[in-house]
Amino acid sequence: QVQLVESGGGLVQAGGSLRLSCAASGLTGSGYAMGWFRQAPGKERDFVAAITWSSETTYYADSVKGRITISRDNAKNTMYLQMNSLKPEDTAVYYCAATYSSGNYLPRSRYQYNYWGQGTQVTVSS
Repeated sequence: QVQLVESGGGLVQAGGSLRLSCAASGLTGSGYAMGWFRQAPGKERDFVAAITWSSETTYYADSVKGRITISRDNAKNTMYLQMNSLKPEDTAVYYCAATYSSGNYLPRSRYQYNYWGQGTQVTVSS
């Protein structure tokens, strides 16, 4: 049984930083890509960032480029999202997701991810 558990969310002032973590269990073997998505109230769940198994390839939404860094530690089965220079518009529930993906192909649509966490709230005050 696959389980993804996010942590690290919270309330932060604009310009501040947070680091989200996603602990994965039940994902056997290697070759799965992981990603972060976010959903603000009344809006769609949007792509934020994704990373291949090898960490060789990453991809970011334009809205977060230069402020957010995705990384993973396969030995710990954990993925991270370092968020700096946070803005009020970054306020959302952040979800981690995983899917098996070959080579350096990096899924960017939520429909391509099979496994999801329950989400962690990030609130950025102005």
